[in-house]
Amino acid sequence: MVHVYNCHPFASQNIVPTAQEPGVVCCGGGAVFVVSGGGCKIEAYQMQDDGCPLICRFSTMGAVRSILYSQIGDYLVTIEERNSATYLRAYTNWRYQASEKTRIGVRLLGHFLRGSSLRGAPKEQMEIIEMPLSEPPQCMACCALTGDLLVGCSRSSAVFSLKRQELSTRLAVLDFEMLVILHVPSWNVSHVAFCAGYVALQTELEVVVVKLEHMEKTCPSPEDQTQIPSSPGAARAGLTDADVKKELENPQEAEDFFVFPKHLELLGDDAKDCGISVSLEWVESEAGRGMTLTYVLYRRFAPDFFQGCSVEETCLHSLQLLPVFSGGCYGDSDPGVREPLCVFCFFSMPSAGYLYSLKNPVELISTYQYPEKAHQAALCDQFLYVITRNALQCFSVRCCSVAARAEDPYIDTTMKACPPVTMEVCALRIQLFIGLKSLCHSGKYIVLITAADVEGREETQGAARTTDSKGPSALTGILLAVGVDSSSNPALESFLSRSFLSKKMSRTKGVSDSGHGWNLYVISTVSTLQLYREMVEYSRRYEKTSPLSQNCLHLLSEAHLLVRSALLGLTGREAPDRDLLQQAFRESCAQLADCFSRVDRQDCHLALPYYKMSGLSVTEVIQRIVTPTGRSAEVADYGKGFLFFLKHSLYEETMEELSEETANTMLDIFSQSEPEQLPHVVNSRFMAKADPTCVLEHLSRLEVSGVSSVTLTLCKAAQALRLGQLQQYHQQMDRHTEMLQVFGFVEEPRLLLQGRGVAVTPTVFARHLHHTQDGLLVAAVVALHENSKVKLEEADLFFQELGKDSMDRQSLQVLVDFWEALLVASSQGTIIQELLSRLTSVYIDRVTRGERAGLVALRSAEDLMNSCSHYGQLYPWVNILTPSHPSTTQDHQEDLRKLQSLLCGPTLDVPPLLPLLKQLPDTDGGGVSVHVLSATRLGQLDISLQRLLDRCPEAVIPYAHHQLHGHTLALWWQKLFPELCERIRVSSGNGVLLAALKETVKVVAMELSPLEFLELLPDDGSSQFFLPHLLECCLRHGQSHGQSHGQSHGQSQGQSHSQSHGQYAHIVLEGE
Repeated sequence: MVHVYNCHPFASQNIVPTAQEPGVVCCGGGAVFVVSGGGCKIEAYQMQDDGCPLICRFSTMGAVRSILYSQIGDYLVTIEERNSATYLRAYTNWRYQASEKTRIGVRLLGHFLRGSSLRGAPKEQMEIIEMPLSEPPQCMACCALTGDLLVGCSRSSAVFSLKRQELSTRLAVLDFEMLVILHVPSWNVSHVAFCAGYVALQTELEVVVVKLEHMEKTCPSPEDQTQIPSSPGAARAGLTDADVKKELENPQEAEDFFVFPKHLELLGDDAKDCGISVSLEWVESEAGRGMTLTYVLYRRFAPDFFQGCSVEETCLHSLQLLPVFSGGCYGDSDPGVREPLCVFCFFSMPSAGYLYSLKNPVELISTYQYPEKAHQAALCDQFLYVITRNALQCFSVRCCSVAARAEDPYIDTTMKACPPVTMEVCALRIQLFIGLKSLCHSGKYIVLITAADVEGREETQGAARTTDSKGPSALTGILLAVGVDSSSNPALESFLSRSFLSKKMSRTKGVSDSGHGWNLYVISTVSTLQLYREMVEYSRRYEKTSPLSQNCLHLLSEAHLLVRSALLGLTGREAPDRDLLQQAFRESCAQLADCFSRVDRQDCHLALPYYKMSGLSVTEVIQRIVTPTGRSAEVADYGKGFLFFLKHSLYEETMEELSEETANTMLDIFSQSEPEQLPHVVNSRFMAKADPTCVLEHLSRLEVSGVSSVTLTLCKAAQALRLGQLQQYHQQMDRHTEMLQVFGFVEEPRLLLQGRGVAVTPTVFARHLHHTQDGLLVAAVVALHENSKVKLEEADLFFQELGKDSMDRQSLQVLVDFWEALLVASSQGTIIQELLSRLTSVYIDRVTRGERAGLVALRSAEDLMNSCSHYGQLYPWVNILTPSHPSTTQDHQEDLRKLQSLLCGPTLDVPPLLPLLKQLPDTDGGGVSVHVLSATRLGQLDISLQRLLDRCPEAVIPYAHHQLHGHTLALWWQKLFPELCERIRVSSGNGVLLAALKETVKVVAMELSPLEFLELLPDDGSSQFFLPHLLECCLRHGQSHGQSHGQSHGQSQGQSHSQSHGQYAHIVLEGE
């Protein structure tokens, strides 16, 4: 359905004072060009000035059948006829014809005047450039970005490039160069459009859009310059173009295709299957070589009847491509650097118009249903103008909505919003005229040609009076045709009762009094700001009658898009207008947000981004919603959108700190609308100035109503603490166990900390718990971290801020307690390694400095070893090392045991911590144990054995029994046995070393064969010491060898082997 409003986009009108009836008209560059004099004269009139004064007039070389103006290059291009031949000509420097007796030069493209004409000062002269074509031209279009020209012929279309040719140091002229020819067999092109490389071709019932792009590859040879048609059937011999097109369709429907072709729409990559063969032919120009073609859009219509129109009349018209640029890009001086943000394609049938977006993705944006047969349409950034037989209609467009989403990725988020592309279009104005024939548009001006089919002045005036008297009833019929009942809309019924010609429209007399039945109008449109204010004022009528009216929201959305579109089209030189438009934009956002805040719709959440875009503070928003209506928060019914904005602002923490009055108002709003949100609202740091007594009253009423939770109890305890009522505080805290209180803190983290990132700060409640229940505080912050409510860095800052209040070192211990508790609870690998690194650093620092006296940790080393897998049980040999130096205090012993436990655990990554571990001296058993544990974790067992032999030989054998297994077993005889023998030689009376050697020899005798053991014995060894072990080795080896061969050789052979080994042992002993 099309919404119809009674806005006034048209400001005034002037009648162009042309003496003869205009034939063909175009406009641009501040001028309107009128072809008169039998089509052989062009007159240019100034559009901006009252009365449209004449700029210049000049004769053409033939009868002009079509005329077009290009803003880039400031030239005119015409299709002319002379002596039954059709020509394509361009007129440059036409403004020089304002002076009398100005010279005119005529030439072909690429040919320039040489010789004496270039000597001296440059001559001011208009040039007529003729562009030869192989086929008669039928239509043409200019690129708004480059000034290039596209010319459509019966079977092909040619692209000409506009360039500036330097003829001398003081003279440069415009010229054209043919780039490429597009061949479209079996297509009689009626209209073309050209912009940013997009080429749109139109026949009576079909439209195809392709994209020309340069490819970086070697140019093809001349014989391969014509691109092979994309249609697979085009290569078949004996088939005409019509046959090819026929067979591309469903063979079962081939006959239907020729009689009544079906509607068909192909978008994007699917458009290549349309069956239309568009091929490229490169000409001599190097610039056109290497171009490729991509299909973008194809649309086919079936003939249809519409309000008495014959099938022959139902054909396409008004093909147009419109570029839209990002803000500040439109109108740049260098056209080579401009790239449109979006490109739109529009075409129309008599009954409906269609607007497509051609970039990312290709899609149908809007469909315009006309109330009566449309003759012509013109698309611009903000509006679509359509003429019927007796009306100029102004429709809204959605180009800006598409461009906004392409330009800003934050559209359609909680940060920014824009009215949707799918929003229904509206008709802002239906202005009545008599006998509209032609329409063209440039900037803020619209040019119309009217011609009444009457024989005399009396009949013309009678027709006007009849139209005036029947205007309301005629327009009522139009509105009913599009589904709008005026009787159900008071504003529209009031509109229909008025005169249809706006009082703002001024009509120049004189020309119309001459009695002819035609007029040439130049209609100026109002400024964006003026129309925006009128639309806002119009929306207030709907708001008064129905605050939740859909029409009010729709009209405000249209006004918002109008201002946004104007901002997109601004350049850097329009700073004053930009400031005014940006102010209007913010106002529009605020009005849309107010509208969404009132309605209970699915999209009521859009109040949030629109309020953000408006720049209003939360206090200002509350004043807009509460104060103007004089609501009492006790009985008010606030919209979901408004409440969503308030909740999101509180939770996102993007608002300013509220005053006491505003904070209390906020409490009243939520107490009435969503009381269950009060525990979360009162803990926002922006509500810090709220009266704690008032907060307690609201929370108590909430609890009395039946809502009871741990979070609510904690909130009441926090407010009691603010009031200094410690007794009430303890009453609330005693209602739940600490475990349940931890869950309450997880549900509302702001009970403990405010802010995010580096701005995190502890609350009064947290500071009190720090001094009274530090275990509860640590457990709560650990739970917050594990539930992703706080990051590790934020928790560190939180505890550091708590420690700043107290100068004692016990306050800093809470941070270490938190790390230990988090290490027990966390399962994230990166967090675990970070915590292990921090704790290792703390333990080493405390053991090294000896400054831990008096510190009380929440968890002892034994607790951590029993509850956390990252803390391993201490190895037996570690317990031998540590008590060996009783000078270490008990406090240091606790930190040392935690460090040893981490090194005994499976998780600690030792290599990154080596610089820290090396800081710990090995002057006592604790230091030795840490270094030995580190070397053991790194696989340096020989170094560990060496260090233990040097510093604590009592622990060597327990260490070896615990560590030397599997592939490291050989260290018993490769490292430990030789070292012990060597040290005993030096100090033979060392009982510890002798005991260690004896235990080592036992292990070696059990693991080696007699020969290996014999070779290992030192030459100066005592036979009395080694003989028992050697005998034991021989006996054990013989028994094991006999058991392994008993099943295969029998018992007798086993005895024989035993005897032989016994003899071998006897021989060895004799040798000793």
